Amino acid sequence: MPMRCLLVDDEPLARERLRELLDEPDAHVNVVAEAEGGKEAVSPIHAFEPDVVFLDVQMPVLDCLDLVALPPTNLPDPPRIV
Repeated sequence: MPMRCLLVDDEPLARERLRELLDEPDAHVNVVAEAEGGKEAVSPIHAFEPDVVFLDVQMPVLDCLDLVALPPTNLPDPPRIV
């Protein structure tokens, strides 16, 4: 089963490049969603229950450290943060 990933970065080119890197045939990765910032990532984390969330460190409104500091989700297996 492929690893489900969420990409979070306010730079569209950075998300595109990361998606390309993760899209290798042998990678066994499925990018389930993308978000432009931490605030926009909250809903896809709950909706898609990704295994891994790739976060940019500096983003407007809610950056990586703010998002990680939010109260834990009610997901049975919270995603790993990169």
